[in-house]
Amino acid sequence: MKKICFSLLCSLALFAAQATTTPGVDLEKSNVSWTGAKVTGSHTGTIAISEANLEMSDAGDLVGGSFVIDMSTITCTDLDGEMKGKLEGHLQSPDFFDVANHSTATLAITSVSPRGPGSYKVLGDLTIKGITKPIKFNVEMGEDEGMTVATADIEVDRSEYDVRYGSGSFFQDLADKTIYDEFDLQVKLVLN
Repeated sequence: MKKICFSLLCSLALFAAQATTTPGVDLEKSNVSWTGAKVTGSHTGTIAISEANLEMSDAGDLVGGSFVIDMSTITCTDLDGEMKGKLEGHLQSPDFFDVANHSTATLAITSVSPRGPGSYKVLGDLTIKGITKPIKFNVEMGEDEGMTVATADIEVDRSEYDVRYGSGSFFQDLADKTIYDEFDLQVKLVLN
């Protein structure tokens, strides 16, 4: 009987140690910003998050999660007027993200390793244009105006997702028309 009770207590302790919660993410306060660069300069913009969740242990540690980006919301923040509209339209075209056929991009966390208090190394699967590739990045958890906030800077190699326009990886002799393959995402998720 003692062995059964001991086994039951061990099982309950293990279950309690693995218990997680999934707090809601405030989509209005959360955002994704992007930066893309070329030989002659760079552009910045935003993309809206349409769905998001973070899985937290009962101890408050990040253990998983995912988010979905609405690719039809790509905006440019460093241009105005006609040039802004042209760039946004081009980014949504088949030359870049082919939004008519691939309206969302997703990131699903596959593993999390603590790096220190509130800091995590994250592995995930990023899907753009229907192509899924593994990606790694760091997440920092903190407080902002009394809210728990997760932030991450993620570098994406667009050539891995068949985004070829202006890429020196696919086209020769582009000279100063070359657009770098890597672009940066700055992700901020605010938990309810």
